[in-house]
Amino acid sequence: MGSIDRYIFRTTLASFAVVLVSLTGVIWITQALRGIDLMTSQGQTILTFLGVTSLVIPALVLIISPIALMIAISHTLNKLATDSEIIVMNAAGLSPLRLFHPFLLATLVVALLVAFIASYLAPDGMRRLKQWDAEITADVLANILQPGRFAQLDQNLTIRIRERQPGGLLVGIFIDDRRDPKERISIVADHGTIIKNEGGSILVLEDGNLERFEAGKRDPALVAFGRYGFDMSKFSNQGHDVALGIRERYLWELLSPSAGDPVYLQLPGQFRAELHDRFMAPIYPFTFAALTFAFLGAPRTTRQSRNFSVGGAILAVFGLRMAGFACSVMAVKSPLAALAQYLMLAAAIGASFWIIVGGIVIEPPAALMEAINKSNARLLRLFGRPATA
Repeated sequence: MGSIDRYIFRTTLASFAVVLVSLTGVIWITQALRGIDLMTSQGQTILTFLGVTSLVIPALVLIISPIALMIAISHTLNKLATDSEIIVMNAAGLSPLRLFHPFLLATLVVALLVAFIASYLAPDGMRRLKQWDAEITADVLANILQPGRFAQLDQNLTIRIRERQPGGLLVGIFIDDRRDPKERISIVADHGTIIKNEGGSILVLEDGNLERFEAGKRDPALVAFGRYGFDMSKFSNQGHDVALGIRERYLWELLSPSAGDPVYLQLPGQFRAELHDRFMAPIYPFTFAALTFAFLGAPRTTRQSRNFSVGGAILAVFGLRMAGFACSVMAVKSPLAALAQYLMLAAAIGASFWIIVGGIVIEPPAALMEAINKSNARLLRLFGRPATA
């Protein structure tokens, strides 16, 4: 690359990094606040909280990167236009297509990053998040139960302890178990301890009473026990054999799922839609870069407004991405929706290159500008200010 290419390449990537970090940080904070209960209700440390919530960052970067690239290219082109550098380079014989080369190289770097995240890093973070969540859930008795508080471990399972004593002894235990719709079990025990084995976690209760309400029976069954094991394996999976969803699969696992995969057999359409999303993820940076340059890359004088072009680029990128999301949803039921998305991206890239090669300056129609000027004049007269010519 020449000095001009290196300058544009560095400026674009630097702007991209700043925008990406800023947007990702803001969105990550909003997402992380939803998991603040890890520290409050579940008794986890700040390091665990940050570790768990940071695993979603690759998935955020995957979505934000094309938008950040579009903003970075817009910033760079606006900077070049403000300093009249685009006009000078055009006067020196540098065509718009040649000027697009350093932006294309920067887009290639972003596309490679997105491809790596889509194929490996994002699903790896999601499966680590699921595994970590399972481990936290598996250790729920040791970490979540706080003395004097009712802890709802599941939708229909509530446990309360009065206090903790040295050696892991839990004193004053109350359990309300309604996980089985046919019965409700209430247990009160003087004390208990937690025993873990390969089969799961067991809460061993001592010196207590068990009251069972069975559906269809009027009176409950009351049992006094000296020692009773409350099985928590149905509630916690100990972090083993975690069932992976579609978003937790690597790209090669989506390409060739095993024939007996129950998730694939149940949801083949979602497998197909997710696979096409992974393929199209690195295409979006090229599409957004081409669209942005098509609107803003043509040489203009400082008297020509760029507001319409900036607004047009934003609307084009936003509309294309929304149409892409819609196609992804429809691809679950129809393979033609994925094909339509590929054709849509190809058409956007083709139209953008046609504008770039032709050196076409995208400006608002004269009739539209005349209507806007007349509307502005009416507003100025309405507020008692003389309209400027």
